[in-house]
Amino acid sequence: MAGDRPARSAWLVWGVAVAVYVAAVFHRGSLGVAGPQALERFGVGPAALSAFTVLQVGIYASMQIPAGLLVDRFGARRILVMSVLLLGLGQTLFAVTTAYPLALVARAVLGLGDGLTWVTILRLVALRFTTRQYALVATVSAALGGLGGVAATFPLAAVLVSIGWTGAYALLGGLTLAYAVVVGLAVHEPGTHQDSRVRSGASMFHNVGTAWRVPGTRLAFWAHFSTMFVSVALALLWGFPYLVEGLGVAPGLAGVVLSTLILGQVVGGPIVGTVISRFPIARMPIVFGYLVAALAAWSVLLGWPGVPPLAYAVTAFAIFSLGGPISAIAFAIARDYNPIHQVGVASGVANTGGHSATALSALAVGLLLQLTSTLPAAESYRIAMLVFVAMLLFGGFRTLVWWRRVRREVFAAQDRGEQVPVVLRRRTVRESG
Repeated sequence: MAGDRPARSAWLVWGVAVAVYVAAVFHRGSLGVAGPQALERFGVGPAALSAFTVLQVGIYASMQIPAGLLVDRFGARRILVMSVLLLGLGQTLFAVTTAYPLALVARAVLGLGDGLTWVTILRLVALRFTTRQYALVATVSAALGGLGGVAATFPLAAVLVSIGWTGAYALLGGLTLAYAVVVGLAVHEPGTHQDSRVRSGASMFHNVGTAWRVPGTRLAFWAHFSTMFVSVALALLWGFPYLVEGLGVAPGLAGVVLSTLILGQVVGGPIVGTVISRFPIARMPIVFGYLVAALAAWSVLLGWPGVPPLAYAVTAFAIFSLGGPISAIAFAIARDYNPIHQVGVASGVANTGGHSATALSALAVGLLLQLTSTLPAAESYRIAMLVFVAMLLFGGFRTLVWWRRVRREVFAAQDRGEQVPVVLRRRTVRESG
């Protein structure tokens, strides 16, 4: 493991690797400003267009555990190169096709590349930075990914207007493919041997069960499930129509309000990372504090007589935006309670939580909107948005259950005189060492 002050090479490798994550987030959101053009290009309706988002999120979620297995076995450099190649190939195919089925294939390939990226970054950070630094570097990495989301809005819209669909997406695909060379040359892991348990294919899958049986991994899964999904589901699919059709916000202004979801991630990431790296005692209080704040925001937003003031909608979306940075606490927990050879798969398990919740909530909102389509739009959205409240309550309950179990496990280990990553007292928690 790295010393207290990471070498310059560690930061260089991290910088090259995190640029892949920025690109992945950019590609993930690259259809957001091209919806009207996509409808015309592929000759489909809004329901078929939404399939692009659901497909990508579903593939991303399903790839998290395989990604963890792959990076634990083959290392970060190979998996990042594979990720960049898949992103570039998917975007290039999306640029040239006019057939809807092939466009779905292209977005699926993008989803595969995207799904390999984040867990690989976490594995690389775990190897090159100390446990205390891990929380800060991981949350800063997530915050920088938000810049990719920003680039996928008005900058991409300007490029599309300037050089058209094929030219814009082909340029993006080509640049991404070229970056694979940079990743292959610059990214390397420290000289650690691969554990024999990771080299065996059968043992790779055994590691999934081993990681899942760790209470800290379960806590990480549910913490991620609870904190991330609201901001992502709103940003990728339902935030804009909810603001316009449900709250009557003008489209141009709705785009500005929606941007708070990205701004909160970019600004909140370093703040959350700094706090939890210096004060590990604050990790779970921050998670539970966010859940209470998000539930309160939804309660007022949905319970307001008539249409709530725009200022309140902005405040609520700002609260929701913090779920992204706070969800990174799950990866610090997974890192704490798993051996280094198992960090990749444990991080993948945790990451599956939030993205599964995103896919489920996005689908459930759509189904409720369909079932209540005969009602006025404001009422229909008021009912559909209750999905987020229900999932926050469920996820918060499961998080609380596993937080209590982790505490019991740590207390038992301490009583046996074993070393634990976090030393617990009956009323206080502090990081050991």
